Amino acid sequence: MSLVGHVTGLFVYPVKGLRGVALDEAEVAPAGLAGDRRWMVVRPDGRFLSQRDLGAMARIEAVPAKDGLTLRQDGAELPVSRPQGGEVLNVTVWRDTVPALTASEAADAWLSVRLGQPCRLVHLADEGARPVDPGFGRPEDRVSFADGYPLLLTSEASLAALNDALPPNPSDASAEPVPMSRFRANVIISGAAAWAETGWRRLRIGSGLFRMSRLCTRCVVVTRDQRSGDIPRPGEPLRTLGRLTGTKDGIVFGINLIPDAPFGRIALGDPVELADAA
Repeated sequence: MSLVGHVTGLFVYPVKGLRGVALDEAEVAPAGLAGDRRWMVVRPDGRFLSQRDLGAMARIEAVPAKDGLTLRQDGAELPVSRPQGGEVLNVTVWRDTVPALTASEAADAWLSVRLGQPCRLVHLADEGARPVDPGFGRPEDRVSFADGYPLLLTSEASLAALNDALPPNPSDASAEPVPMSRFRANVIISGAAAWAETGWRRLRIGSGLFRMSRLCTRCVVVTRDQRSGDIPRPGEPLRTLGRLTGTKDGIVFGINLIPDAPFGRIALGDPVELADAA
């Protein structure tokens, strides 16, 4: 194996679209890191909500707790238990429809007020229910409520290259560099050259093995500040990223990974190594 870097950031997003949670270590499951995007906010008809349309989602924290999570915003919080039964709602993530368990009327009301529209909080009923796109995975590969793949890996060097390429901000000369939080990655690494990750095919991270399924195409979410939900500089960094990494399939940043058995654990500081092709 060949060492290419080390893990410098590890995140899960308990509720799809809400704020991420930094971890020191995480267990790897077939559908991604344990606790990542197993919850989701949906419209009353079951269609998922995201920051593409609702920047207010970035202002809500979802903190894992024993047997559930706690929703927080501006000092207000609501404990939510993981549903063990009750109403099953068929929910839609892009082109996939999967069964989910509804959380509670209290959670629905709490989120509806803060997001400014009726919505419901649901939990994935079956982690084996949603397959990865068969064009980029194996028949047994599964994903949670993530957009399409179990894990997303990004590189600090690639982010630095992006920031170096950004044109000056005419409205704010003192603007901070674009932070990695905009890209909502699970695993962040340092030590590799910028954009080197786009050529990787199989990795060992900590005690886990992973296959690269495809490059991660990006959308307007990367223009949103992940604390305020605002768009500080319309079009950026997406416009510059398009010049650097635009492909016929879209604008890319980071790589989507699929875990392979035996599943392991990842911790901060773990080595990232190129593995032999399987």
